Amino acid sequence: MSKQIIFFDTETTGNTEEDFLCQIAYKTEDTSFSEMYKPPKTIPPEASAVHHISNDMIKDKPIFQESKDFETIKNLFENENSIPVAHNAMFDLFMIKKENIVPSQFICTLRVAKKLDPEQKLQKYNLQYLRYALGIEIEATAHDALGDVLVLEKLFERLKKKIMTEENTDENTAIQKMIEISSVPFLFKTLPFGKYKDMPLEEIAQKDQAYLEWLLAQKEKNGQLDEDWIYTLKTVLKK
Repeated sequence: MSKQIIFFDTETTGNTEEDFLCQIAYKTEDTSFSEMYKPPKTIPPEASAVHHISNDMIKDKPIFQESKDFETIKNLFENENSIPVAHNAMFDLFMIKKENIVPSQFICTLRVAKKLDPEQKLQKYNLQYLRYALGIEIEATAHDALGDVLVLEKLFERLKKKIMTEENTDENTAIQKMIEISSVPFLFKTLPFGKYKDMPLEEIAQKDQAYLEWLLAQKEKNGQLDEDWIYTLKTVLKK
């Protein structure tokens, strides 16, 4: 049986390990789905300001795991022939894992985009930045789960074609390459924020190791959600 690509996105109550999904959207070759659910905690205004989902909008919605959609989504995502695709997949995978959905494989377009830009020509890698930086033309509402899924699908196709062209390979091999890239934490070379912005991490380690030790402690508070940074900082600090 051929593999089934599932482009998906979640909107949540926040971006920490204490948060939960309040919307999930996905798109396959022949299906589009988007629905909101009542999370176990209220949606703070900071989150609503991003995705525009209010507590009033979900007050009469079912809890996700008690909804009529749950088993269908769980079976689809956990099917051995399914390949869920998300941007910054570690976050979305963490959110659906809290709902007892654990795919066997996945593609993270964020990790793939970074891997395919070794010289760091792009200033940022968030989905909406890549949408405009790469000239992806599509009508889609930003920070709406289904809108982001539509952009994600176009970005995926762009990255896949880049691999196929650069490595002179077929589509299936390119997809497998994307899975392999996604399964390994990304190793940052420079710091994109803070007082040492754009400085190579190796130089920062020599100049101010205590700062990187502090940064590692902060990132470890987020656990899996900051897996790439934890991996990078431990590598640089030789831990």
